[in-house]
Amino acid sequence: MSLDDLKSAVPDYAKDLKLNLGSVIGNSDLPQQQLWGTVLACAIASRSPRVLAELEPEARQNLKPEAYNAAKSAAAVMAMNNVFYRTRHLLSDPEYGTLRAGLRMNVIGNPGVEKVDFELWSLAVSAINGCGQCLDSHEQVLRKAGVERDTIQEAFKIAAVIQAVGTTLDAEAVLAAAE
Repeated sequence: MSLDDLKSAVPDYAKDLKLNLGSVIGNSDLPQQQLWGTVLACAIASRSPRVLAELEPEARQNLKPEAYNAAKSAAAVMAMNNVFYRTRHLLSDPEYGTLRAGLRMNVIGNPGVEKVDFELWSLAVSAINGCGQCLDSHEQVLRKAGVERDTIQEAFKIAAVIQAVGTTLDAEAVLAAAE
């Protein structure tokens, strides 16, 4: 299982996704930890068993154990936060924004890796989950830490491509099973 296997599985009608997958991962300017943490967190957030099965072994190889766990933690905590904060933001009653969240999110304060890396992974997962409030929050933290817009965009490009590949391959699996 590998990135090459995943690219090979992408159908011809989605050739752009295959090319983009190779480009955003294979030609990324991100440091290895940022790249593979983003890949792993996004593979989890994509909810695609095939994408996760293909990308996780390479992520595990390219990440130290603490970074591997932190990327998984980013996906986990953002799965909760993205639903909570997106819902609070979408409700027309602004009073929900004044209520205490009361949810544990200790990993954000102590992720076991550089805060910038964890924030980048959290932003990428938030892009997949569509939480504007979380995207803004993580982007502001990254920008205050001196992270350039190109780096931030690199993370959400990875998120976009991984999500699209997962959607496409999962659809193909359903269609193949229906034949």
